[in-house]
Amino acid sequence: MSDTPTYASLTPLAPAIPTIINGLSGVDMQPSQTVSHHAVMNNSEQVVNQVSMVNNGANGQCPSTAMSLTVLSPAAPATPSSLTSEVKSESAEPPSFERSNLIAVLQFLKKNNLKGTEDLLRRESGFFDEIEDSKSGYGLESETSTIFSTYKNEGDPTEYEETYLNLLNFIERSLDSYKHEVSQVLYPVFVHMYLELVYNGHENMAIAFLERFSPQQEDYYQEDILSLSLVTTRDHMSGYQIMDNFRGSQFNVRITREGHAHLKRYLSEAGGGPVQRIIQNRLCFDIYDGVPRTRSQIVSTAGALEGEASRQVNKTKIFYGLLKEPELQNLIIEEDEGEEEGDKPKKKKHKKDPLQKSKKNDPNAPPNNRIPLPELRDIDKLEKAKAIRDAMKRVTLSKDNLPSICFYTFLNSNASLTSVEFSDDSSLLAFGTSDSFVCIQSITPAKLKALKSVEQLNDIDKDADDVLVRMMDERSAEQTKQLLGHSGPVYSCSFSPDRTLLLTAGKDGTIRLWSLQTWTCLVVYKGHIFPVWDVKFCQLGYYFASGSHDRTARLWATDHHQPLRIFSGHFSDVDVVQFHPNCNYIASGSSDRSIRLWDIQNGNCVRILTGHKGLINVLIFSPCGRYLSSAGSDHRVLVWDLSNGSLVAELISHTNSIYCLSFSRDGNLLVSVVWINV
Repeated sequence: MSDTPTYASLTPLAPAIPTIINGLSGVDMQPSQTVSHHAVMNNSEQVVNQVSMVNNGANGQCPSTAMSLTVLSPAAPATPSSLTSEVKSESAEPPSFERSNLIAVLQFLKKNNLKGTEDLLRRESGFFDEIEDSKSGYGLESETSTIFSTYKNEGDPTEYEETYLNLLNFIERSLDSYKHEVSQVLYPVFVHMYLELVYNGHENMAIAFLERFSPQQEDYYQEDILSLSLVTTRDHMSGYQIMDNFRGSQFNVRITREGHAHLKRYLSEAGGGPVQRIIQNRLCFDIYDGVPRTRSQIVSTAGALEGEASRQVNKTKIFYGLLKEPELQNLIIEEDEGEEEGDKPKKKKHKKDPLQKSKKNDPNAPPNNRIPLPELRDIDKLEKAKAIRDAMKRVTLSKDNLPSICFYTFLNSNASLTSVEFSDDSSLLAFGTSDSFVCIQSITPAKLKALKSVEQLNDIDKDADDVLVRMMDERSAEQTKQLLGHSGPVYSCSFSPDRTLLLTAGKDGTIRLWSLQTWTCLVVYKGHIFPVWDVKFCQLGYYFASGSHDRTARLWATDHHQPLRIFSGHFSDVDVVQFHPNCNYIASGSSDRSIRLWDIQNGNCVRILTGHKGLINVLIFSPCGRYLSSAGSDHRVLVWDLSNGSLVAELISHTNSIYCLSFSRDGNLLVSVVWINV
């Protein structure tokens, strides 16, 4: 890669080939193809369950993987060796989950006497093995037996309650210094004991076990236990998200060396049994030397589906500093002098640039060529110069000097709003609705205009100072513009930094790029196979990120129709994404109640942050780049130090779900917004 990267130097971030995504065959839909949206959604759980647990880290602690494969050009048709081996293995023998799905379909066709369709499917797939008639759920029983066979146990089912009760009593009798640490094993042991009882056919004992010991678990696990209570037979074990979470990874428990030794002594004295087996096989202990944590310290970082974040992954060095700003001071002085020439005011000493500190060599800042960044256009430089001038005039905010607030109300909305977004300069408002509309509203006196026709543009003097104004058609001026294209609710909108483009994402699984000059759709990005919950433009434009129901976050570029990076590791939906101010990292918040920070350069997960007890609705980085703030349905605002992945503040004052966070420009204030149903 060259020292001065441009749009063309994107080899390290080449689009991923979607035909192989962590072993799952993907389909790149063409305009001529049609798929029933209802059919896709009805099978969403089954497909997602197969995708979610494809990559687990060492000991199951950090299941994080990003996939990026260089696009093959005609000049370089050779397939990378890593891809070749993967393709060969798939062509030789289809994955087990594809085989089981094929068998299930063939059983359905055979049961309904659809002989012609069955023969056609066999010829197309090359599968001619004899299959048995489906007795229960079109092969789900055999599939469940294979996937969850690790739960098979022929031991005495009556000892489960007794051994778990003994574990509870042991923890209760332990010293306070050990009690809170050791109690972290109660929930994962409880879940796996229940699942073993269910898998081995002891349904009544499993229900009794659940009813007796579920009140002993922490409040923030009760919602998961409610979902677990729906799994009462072996057939139910296939298709539930919570089952995949516990089957696909080990529950991570952070504990001191003394606390771990205390637990080992008990297990040795207990003499085996289901508790010892589950702790050895299903739990991963992150052992450290130091003082045992208090209950409040443990609770503050607990609650994620996979347990606490591993300390090892949070030791990775990251560049949280800001990029070096371009030299714009001369441009600012020239513009200021131009404004002063008219009235000839007295010469004033220019204020020191408040952003000057970011121009110094920051040891925590990434090199400007670490990833390919778009070159600044003249209009971008003018925007940055304007931002610096505004910063010079900005009043420092504090608790004694709070900002003003503007409220906007939507009246006579025919459908419920599903997303709202302001442009960075607060001049434009975009919102999406549940009936697939996207609307752009000007909230300043300036109206929204479209470009003139090509013939009219050819007649414009391109050297005129007001050429940009002349390019716009005054007859098209409106206060509101409406964009149509999505086929379902629009869940997210995002403006480009120069306010000429708009990204939207929705239930139809697509991301659309709109021009705010021609008011047309430029590109439809089809990579996610399920609803896309969030989309965000990078602060420098060009790149954007998305999060979806398919449990992945993805990095895109506006001039590529395929993703550049696929970030896989979350155990549930990726509900929110956010770019770091230096554009080198992407944060993702998930329904698995964890936050992950991804390195754009190599696709690795470099931070895992746990502590939320509910869905994560919003993420925001501080202007300095060191801190990340998150909030969600647990009514709490958490502030994280990205330098080491530690929780530095927990703000508890709200009584409703938090849907919006925003730092002031100087980073002194943090604003949170809750939903109040009035």
